[in-house]
Amino acid sequence: MSVSLFQAKSCICHMCGAHLNRLHSCLYCVFFGCFTKKHIHEHAKTKRHNLAIDLLYGGIYCFMCQDYIYDKDMEQIAKEEQRKAWKLQAFTPTVVSHYQCTMTGIGEKYSTWEPTKRELELLRHNPKRRKITTNCTIGLRGLINLGNTCFMNCIVQALTHTPLLRDFFLSDRHKCEMQSPSSCLVCEMSTLFQEFYSGHRSPHIPYRLLHLVWTHARHLAGYEQQDAHEFLIAALDVLHRHCKGDDNGKKANNPNHCNCIIDQIFTGGLQSDVTCQVCHGVSTTIDPFWDISLDLPGSSTPFWPLSPGSDGSVVNGESHVSGTTTLTDCLRRFTRPEHLGSSAKIKCSGCHSYQESTKQLTMKKLPIVACFHLKRFEHSAKLRRKITTYVSFPLELDMTPFMASSKESRMNGQYQQPTDSLNNDNK
Repeated sequence: MSVSLFQAKSCICHMCGAHLNRLHSCLYCVFFGCFTKKHIHEHAKTKRHNLAIDLLYGGIYCFMCQDYIYDKDMEQIAKEEQRKAWKLQAFTPTVVSHYQCTMTGIGEKYSTWEPTKRELELLRHNPKRRKITTNCTIGLRGLINLGNTCFMNCIVQALTHTPLLRDFFLSDRHKCEMQSPSSCLVCEMSTLFQEFYSGHRSPHIPYRLLHLVWTHARHLAGYEQQDAHEFLIAALDVLHRHCKGDDNGKKANNPNHCNCIIDQIFTGGLQSDVTCQVCHGVSTTIDPFWDISLDLPGSSTPFWPLSPGSDGSVVNGESHVSGTTTLTDCLRRFTRPEHLGSSAKIKCSGCHSYQESTKQLTMKKLPIVACFHLKRFEHSAKLRRKITTYVSFPLELDMTPFMASSKESRMNGQYQQPTDSLNNDNK
């Protein structure tokens, strides 16, 4: 049975009349019920109709398993019906109101990734990824979406392919100190790495990880759409708290006073210099960070001129196209001096009074793996919109211009752009 996702927009729950709340359709009979209020659950229990389809995404839910199940044929049907629905909407724009588009999410069209001719050519010439030994695996494995869990899956893919984190877990370095290992997120991550690098080709279902995330980070619980960045920070925080009891975690030699595997890989030091505009005295603080949040140009946000070379040359390894925002642009804005103004005066230790000042952020210590968070949502008194600005980034990023040491060298007139690209620790 296939149900047109577009036509299903006019369907309502047969018990409460709502057209939202994750509407599902029974695959045995003509019944629509909302998942959030468990009306589809009641129907399944009384009628013993144990399969239903999510009308927004086409996922099939089994009430016996109490989970979404993967079926290749049904996924293909769902994609085809979704394409038909979008074509139908394109030709009949008056059928769906603006309110319905906003409330049901039909206005958010997500196209699937299709390889370009160039990518297909590269894949044909490179059918296998590099293996170190004949018996090793590359960890290339898919993850099943458990209902709006793409935010979790993309972060899991990133973490499982972080070399040092992979080596830590695959060498069995974690020693669990919890009374119940089944409730330890680090133990589950260790199992996840084993699953990824087991050589299995079938998609993995990370339901235990999702359950533990809900347990340890309750603000992420539920099947609502969540933010990938928020999940990353929550996951790193839980992993850090569980790992810092290890022998390595008790050694304090980094800005976070912890040497657990999470801090060894992801922790850097952010230097904040506040300069008094009267006596020019500088107050410096250094704080640990796991990620750097970068502003993007939006409709109501004044931004900076593009980097030199926006005429098509290469700057910091980035090929600039005219008018393109780059990751280097975002970092230049993040590390530029900011005048705090008269409404944010700070008491100067030199003047012993409140004075206007400037604040500048730079990197005191770079992490082994740098995480950049692009602020893709713009908030104002009247609207909250997603910023769709294209941001280009290089395969190799030189962080030297954004380091505190570079700022100090410039102030002393000693700064020189490094010419030896092979001997640069800031790349």
